[in-house]
Amino acid sequence: MMLWLLLLQVWASCLWLGHSEVVNSFASCPQFFYSNSPPDAAMKPQNPAWICQTFKNQPFYATLYDKDRRIPMYSAYKYEPGRFITNHTWTVEPQLIHSNLPKNMQTVQTLERQYNISKAQIMQNQAVNTDYEHSGWDHGYLNPNGHHNTLDSRNATYTLTNIVPMNEKLNRKTWRNYEQQTMTNKSKDCQTTYVIVGAVPGNSSISNGRVNVPSHIWSGACCKTKNNTVSAWAAIAENNQDQVWDLTLGELENSLAQLYEMQNISLFHSSCPRTKPSHPGCKRLRGFSHISQYHRML
Repeated sequence: MMLWLLLLQVWASCLWLGHSEVVNSFASCPQFFYSNSPPDAAMKPQNPAWICQTFKNQPFYATLYDKDRRIPMYSAYKYEPGRFITNHTWTVEPQLIHSNLPKNMQTVQTLERQYNISKAQIMQNQAVNTDYEHSGWDHGYLNPNGHHNTLDSRNATYTLTNIVPMNEKLNRKTWRNYEQQTMTNKSKDCQTTYVIVGAVPGNSSISNGRVNVPSHIWSGACCKTKNNTVSAWAAIAENNQDQVWDLTLGELENSLAQLYEMQNISLFHSSCPRTKPSHPGCKRLRGFSHISQYHRML
């Protein structure tokens, strides 16, 4: 009997140690997706990690991460913009190293000093800040800190699992314009806006092949309006140009299906409108005047 109890205790402790915020689905953090519905599996990379991005024991958004290319495929979050500046230290995801490590994002220095983890172990499945240094590419946030209104939620975006190499002009000009102005205008009638921002893997890399440089950056949003209707919109940009195209959600999904060479891609719950523009009369962003012209570029 004592042996059985001992074995039971060991088994229970193993279950507890195996608890991880990097798992095989977003079951631990579905609240960051409209109607608790993540995208379908069409964009899943060969070596994926589903991350409930956790800071100070609280999840703030969800990321599907590509451990081979060392970039996020997308990050999903609630759009709650604020107006103040933060400057947090870059962090990494401990559970991409080992599931027994803390679920809270940590700095490289903390993992090295407090947990005796080597730099090589940290770098195996994810990017680190030195990958971006002198690369000529910006730290491109998928989930930008300006879309959050608390210190903790903003600091939680400063993790390399939320970052892709982004063209400097795109990141600092037209994509920032989309993040700061277009999102504000299009979400003004929303109760809660759910956003998914992603990156299409490209054919080049930085840091001696360690970190993929995406060919495209994209964003989709869906919300229930104050009038209890459902609104959706989207955008996409090529990562070597300073242009952003304003799309419907259906146009974005069709574009991504072409880029990923898939038959269909679904980013949001079926109740989010695909074809009807969310704001009739809203002008397209700088770039081609019609989506068919953009498709000819793919």
